[in-house]
Amino acid sequence: MPESHIIPWSDGSWTHAPFAQSTAASDETHLDVTAVEGSDAWRRTAYGFVHDSEHALLAPLAVGEAMDVSFQAPWDGQFDQAGVFAKIDDEHWIKAGIEYADDHLGLGAVVTDVGSDWSVGHVDDWHGSEITVRVSRWPDAVIVRARADDGDWRLVRVAPFDGDAAASAGPFLAAPMRSGLTVRFTRWVRSAADATLH
Repeated sequence: MPESHIIPWSDGSWTHAPFAQSTAASDETHLDVTAVEGSDAWRRTAYGFVHDSEHALLAPLAVGEAMDVSFQAPWDGQFDQAGVFAKIDDEHWIKAGIEYADDHLGLGAVVTDVGSDWSVGHVDDWHGSEITVRVSRWPDAVIVRARADDGDWRLVRVAPFDGDAAASAGPFLAAPMRSGLTVRFTRWVRSAADATLH
């Protein structure tokens, strides 16, 4: 992967404030964030509702850049989720990462262009791992990859994304069905976007 630069947690702005957050006392190497019960991000498709209450800590993401976010969570509440959120505006965004649903750990992405879609596959063997999600911004797309611990990168999604629009990205979490979800974010870095898909 290209050379990366750490993004301080204080450089981001929340889309919606979480219930609580705290950093490691000594060196701020991690950020613990607790979600508000009922937080989520979704627009219309299949369910008919709009949920716009996710907790996403965003910083600018330019064409030609990538962001990696690493995190750990207990994954025991229905629809608990965390990963990376990339946003142009309220109707054009991507959330990519882990969602715990129906007793399975799912790796996937929701791509929203007025309406949302959802692609997901089981990664139950990733339970207990530190998970890293990477978004690379190309002139017309966002490329999503993920891995568990130091394992191989897995291509998750190639999604359209307007290269002429200002956008931001960063760590996110949501807890649609419960209180008390705390995610430990351990890494947030910026680098050059991946040059190839394969």
